Amino acid sequence: MQRREMTGYEAAGELFRALSSPVRLAIVDLLASEPRFVHQLVALTGLTQPHVSQQLRVLRDAGVVRGVRQSRETAYVLRDEHVAHIVRDALAHVAEDGDGPPASPPQAGQCSS
Repeated sequence: MQRREMTGYEAAGELFRALSSPVRLAIVDLLASEPRFVHQLVALTGLTQPHVSQQLRVLRDAGVVRGVRQSRETAYVLRDEHVAHIVRDALAHVAEDGDGPPASPPQAGQCSS
């Protein structure tokens, strides 16, 4: 393949790197249903606020999510619904193999990312 043909694969690779953390997958899955504030993601995941904020920064830098200012807070939304489909398809694939997604989002200390 020529260099210019690899550009799409490189961009897809960057997306998969951003989604390589179970915590970030859980956040994307939660944002697929509706925009959420950091404090809501903290409550739903059981993670600390700094950890959730760090993971949102990775997703934001990768172009997966964006912040929408609402009064004094920022709600996070997916920039593209295709990402939600990728995550949900991956979860469905794992469930077909009998491994299934976790019963609840990862808790603090359960994930290395």
